[in-house]
Amino acid sequence: MKTNILGLPSKDAENIANDLNGLLSNFQVYYQNLRGIHWNIRGKRFFELHVKFEELYNDAQLKIDEIAERILTVGGKPLHTFEDYLKHNSLKVGKDISKDDEAVNLVVNSLSELLKIEREILNKSDEISDEGTNSMMSDFIKEQEKTIWMMKAWLEEKI
Repeated sequence: MKTNILGLPSKDAENIANDLNGLLSNFQVYYQNLRGIHWNIRGKRFFELHVKFEELYNDAQLKIDEIAERILTVGGKPLHTFEDYLKHNSLKVGKDISKDDEAVNLVVNSLSELLKIEREILNKSDEISDEGTNSMMSDFIKEQEKTIWMMKAWLEEKI
């Protein structure tokens, strides 16, 4: 079996890079959704949500960079056009959302979808002992699960 410089099976590393590009695309849409709800939120909870959404989009921006760098590390090329992002996206695109519950639900649903993608990548990267990708996915999953729990608590809903 042919391996790359990292010792990962070359074909499997290529597949991981492709899956990470799918995650990158979804994260770009998630990021843009967060920007939109940050800008457009209205109502009595404006101040708390405006700050929270900014915190979340700053975090998403860092994760986007980490994903792109991981794609390069395993030998792939990160997608970088809006056309590609939309083509590989599975998240709902939030448009003109200004109501607090609707905005928070968009975050929860987006994170839930990202978790599915990340768990698939985690399973595949685990099969080839790709610890770098495993570690990144594990960190993302842990943080996003906590964010979902907090958002659901804010909505006064159970997990």
